[in-house]
Amino acid sequence: MKNNQAPSFRHELKFDISEAERRILGKRLEMCLQRDFHAAGGMYMIRSLYFDDRWESAYTEKLSGVESRKKYRIRIYDCQDSVIKLEQKRKEGQYIQKVSVPLCREETEKLLNGDVAFLRERPERLCQDFYREWIEHQMRPAVIVDYEREAFVYPYGDVRITFDSRVRAGMLSEDLFDTKLPTAELMAPDRLIMEVKFTEYLPELVKDLLPAADSDYVAYSKYTMCLEKRKELSGIFR
Repeated sequence: MKNNQAPSFRHELKFDISEAERRILGKRLEMCLQRDFHAAGGMYMIRSLYFDDRWESAYTEKLSGVESRKKYRIRIYDCQDSVIKLEQKRKEGQYIQKVSVPLCREETEKLLNGDVAFLRERPERLCQDFYREWIEHQMRPAVIVDYEREAFVYPYGDVRITFDSRVRAGMLSEDLFDTKLPTAELMAPDRLIMEVKFTEYLPELVKDLLPAADSDYVAYSKYTMCLEKRKELSGIFR
């Protein structure tokens, strides 16, 4: 099995689109791209627990427009524990790099309880880096981010196009597996985030299916948006 510690940096473009635009784009994409095989019924739920240090560096660096930054998260799908990933996402200008390692439920529970000693025994660099940052910078759970994802893939250029709807912030708890976790919606019901990721180039066939070239890109950070929403509503949910 190949080590997943040094993936390529990828381009990432984000668009704020309407539900009506999604329906039109979805029909176009279905003609040329394949749906993500992980998506039973076309969509799946993503839940991520983001971590930040005591100074909220990941949050403040995003707001300050720092070109080179990173953040850590645990990600699960449909609130299940069959696939659990510890991830580091790096941002270098317009480019992103994501490194992930699998976790079991027991390791995840330890991490959520602040017991990170097991990370020292893991051979992956990501685990070692996260352990060091946890100790040196006092990392802690910051906020849960939920959303529904519809995804399309295209092999040439390693293209992945996603529609993320119902983005919402978890409230009261950092329990990843709580299916009844209270959440707060971030966007209007008819708005969603479209992300276009590719490695080396964006094929013309795909480019022609996307919004016009002069469409405005957006710099949404689901983590930043959800953390702000949680702070805004923290008094209400106490």
